[in-house]
Amino acid sequence: MSNIAGKAYAMNVVTPSNPRVTWINRLLFLAARGLPVRLGGLLGLSIIHFARWVIIRPKDWPDLGQGKQDALKNDYVLFCSNFNGTWDQYIDAFSDGIPSGLDAFWYSATKYPQSIPITEFKTYITHNQVPTDYYYNATPGSAQRDVKGALRVYDTVLALEKAHGESDPDAFDEKWQEAMLRVQNDLGEPGFGPVASLDTERADLNRFEYVRQAQAGFEHEREAK
Repeated sequence: MSNIAGKAYAMNVVTPSNPRVTWINRLLFLAARGLPVRLGGLLGLSIIHFARWVIIRPKDWPDLGQGKQDALKNDYVLFCSNFNGTWDQYIDAFSDGIPSGLDAFWYSATKYPQSIPITEFKTYITHNQVPTDYYYNATPGSAQRDVKGALRVYDTVLALEKAHGESDPDAFDEKWQEAMLRVQNDLGEPGFGPVASLDTERADLNRFEYVRQAQAGFEHEREAK
């Protein structure tokens, strides 16, 4: 799937917006940048790598040979985000974390249903999401939390290296134990993300034996021919 690169998922959503009221969105974006504390619910979501809203006016569309977009009657809000986890987990966390913030950022969006109830919000995102044709991820096996954890381990190793040259064996052992306790949750192994849900995992396990037998039967028939 082009939207997925290792543990990360790329989301691009383009929503038509009423040009008569997009100026209100511009003010809301300015206020959000000036008062980041208002985005505490968003900034506290560790699954999010990046999120940005941009208003695109008809005159702002690049001319790639198609000519000016004079026929467009709407402004458009482009939402770009990278996150780890599944699509549903992200939308659920977003809606739960900053429901009023989402409603403000999509204030001018045409037919926006509000972020709660969640089902209508997910339907709206689904119908306005644009596939990511090319998605590059420099650390596909490591999500944001993995990278931050690795940096903490790196700093700890450097500190232990310094302590090793300055401490006697007993003192260094004590510092070692303290360091391991501090970073024990950061010692996970990088790798691809988990399955989308436990139900999916159970289904895969349940059908494994059937698939194995079917494949063995197919290979037996091919050899018999």
